[in-house]
Amino acid sequence: MTDYAQELRNNAKTMVSAGKGILAMDESNGTCNRRFEALGIPTTESYRRDYRELILTTPALSDYVSGPILYDETIRQSTALGVPLLKVIADAGMLPGIKVDTGAKDFSGHPGEKVTEGLDGLADRVAEYYQMGARFAKWRAVITIGDGLPSRACIEANAHGLARYAAICQAGGLVPIVEPEVLIDGNHTMARCYEVTDTTLHAVFHQLYMQDVAYDQMILKPSMVVPGKASGEEASVTDVAEMTIQYLLKNVPSTVAGIAFLSGGQTKEASSAHLNEMNHRFGEQCPWPVTFSYARAIQQPALEHWAGETSRVSEAQQRLLHRAKCNSLASKGEYTSELEKQLALV
Repeated sequence: MTDYAQELRNNAKTMVSAGKGILAMDESNGTCNRRFEALGIPTTESYRRDYRELILTTPALSDYVSGPILYDETIRQSTALGVPLLKVIADAGMLPGIKVDTGAKDFSGHPGEKVTEGLDGLADRVAEYYQMGARFAKWRAVITIGDGLPSRACIEANAHGLARYAAICQAGGLVPIVEPEVLIDGNHTMARCYEVTDTTLHAVFHQLYMQDVAYDQMILKPSMVVPGKASGEEASVTDVAEMTIQYLLKNVPSTVAGIAFLSGGQTKEASSAHLNEMNHRFGEQCPWPVTFSYARAIQQPALEHWAGETSRVSEAQQRLLHRAKCNSLASKGEYTSELEKQLALV
């Protein structure tokens, strides 16, 4: 059995190197198609390819992004001129990653809750992706806050799945991104979000420990502590940063290679501001790099401008790069709303 430990440590460090984050572009075909439909873009394989090519060929993207997370369709695609997208990524100096879970499914016996599936055959898929050139993977679990939710069973089932996935990935040479997302949907308070997120992360790291996952060879992709979208509660940037860092310091071992936040439905500006505050105000307390692994919070302006039109690719790429740069600055505690205006396209 190959020992990938040093390679995994090196790659994990690269993924969260100073001023860089991870670009989540691993939407399933169904999710990608829904976003296309909303903008009147044809929901075909070629248009999905064009969109992903637009993202990956953005000039200077690698100045701010260490690597993209891909979907199975994307990792097998080539540009319109026939260049494999994996080669585009490697030539730009980025590491390619891959989503390996098969989605969050209804959790039997627990209405309103989901458990992520995909462990069956995972070792074989990891081996194939490693041979193709992938060097990290992602698995997302979702935790819903609601009346009587989440159940302890849901938290434990998802924590166990995340840990088994992480162990399988490390055995096969892929750095696991461990993503326990506490959903923003609902009318719960910020205090309730903290409680659930704290409990969830404690369970996740207990399971990671039980499965002998090497913390210095993994990345944690957590959610921030924010009020439910329908709660009406206003939270200051400082409160979000403080409560988020508080639960991380309480639960995350200092040897974890890095923290790369999901944006989780926050606005693109809020995602940047919250990340910036964590680094600016609390960065010296954190034993791990704190950066981003955003999807819509980076891509949405580019997608909306492109809207399937070839003539708009260059301007769409500028919008993508703008958001990547904003979040790069936030990962160093150097982002301001004034910079947002200066960087914005005229």
